[in-house]
Amino acid sequence: MAAPRILATVTGSPSHARAVLPFARACAAAGHEVVVACPEELSGVFTAAGLEVATVMPPMSAAVATLRPALAGLTGPPDMDTVMPLLFAGPHVSDAVRALRPVAGRFAPDLVLRDGTELAGLLLAEERGIPHVAAPSGGGQRMGPDLVDDALRARSAELGLAVTGKDLHRHGRLDCLPPNWSFAAEGVAPAWSYRQDDEVARGDVLPAWIGELPAGRPLVLAAIGTALPMMAGRDGDGPPVDPSGALRALVDGLADLDCEAVVATGGLPVADGPPPADHVHVLDWVPQPLLLSCADLLVTHGGYNSIREAVRTGTPMVVLPQFGDQEANADRVGALGLGRRMGPADVTATCSAVLADPGVRAEVRRAQRAMLALPPVAAAADDLAALVGP
Repeated sequence: MAAPRILATVTGSPSHARAVLPFARACAAAGHEVVVACPEELSGVFTAAGLEVATVMPPMSAAVATLRPALAGLTGPPDMDTVMPLLFAGPHVSDAVRALRPVAGRFAPDLVLRDGTELAGLLLAEERGIPHVAAPSGGGQRMGPDLVDDALRARSAELGLAVTGKDLHRHGRLDCLPPNWSFAAEGVAPAWSYRQDDEVARGDVLPAWIGELPAGRPLVLAAIGTALPMMAGRDGDGPPVDPSGALRALVDGLADLDCEAVVATGGLPVADGPPPADHVHVLDWVPQPLLLSCADLLVTHGGYNSIREAVRTGTPMVVLPQFGDQEANADRVGALGLGRRMGPADVTATCSAVLADPGVRAEVRRAQRAMLALPPVAAAADDLAALVGP
């Protein structure tokens, strides 16, 4: 059989790209032909792994721009059920399909592997009559057929197709959590589960000074992910978030905790206030999966990548959600016993409580063992090839 040709379609923040990367890389390592279609700003995630990239996808800012008139017409504050169809299945998606067509014409893919919230790849696959599969995605965990049915029908009509919400996962979706620890909303199709990759970016190393931190105190990693920094400075046209204020709350709360804390800011400034305490170490970026392997606690915004990485290393979580699926993720972390949700005024007390709670540690370890019993991401290459057939 000829090597399957797989077109990976990605948009959103770097976290979306890093969720697709292990699967695209595994397919390439298995001898499949892989081309990744993504915005220019995400291309480095894939070129660093040696994958071929076509920078034809519109940036996330194009999707956010479509929200402006729609949000202006609302009479109350927007909720995710309102925002998600606009953000992920708005008119910009038809433009993205048109941008993908020349790539697909040259490459002739046998299958589309798409970011879980990227729907242009789904529409393109339906147009070409080939399978499409969704990679892990926080927003994708909340996106059921009914939620995007109207928007998909509208985009489908614009393109001369007949696609509905029922087609969202009809060829399958991928996840990196065990089924009993799923974060999927009701109505979202069951997933094929694989073990979370323990080193999404190859060759990362920790800064040498982290190895010199006192070992007798808990090590706490606090991070706000990649989507929040992208939301900064958008003059109110995106979600109502204050990432610098969230960072200030984390730095101040960790200052009163008996620990060594590493706070990754994503390059954003911490809001005005006193300098960090000596045991709170603030930096732009740290290789999170690597540091989690020796951390006692993750303080997170509730991004789905971070949650999977914490389960992979058996690290308890405290969640300070900011927007989108992070709200539901924070509640699910608490419901599963993997940690607790908190508000910005509760950082010290909540972190202290979770660090002292053996039940949380035991439950995270239980989830970790279940994850380690899953097949590796490399196994997905054969599973996807089987969808293509002989």
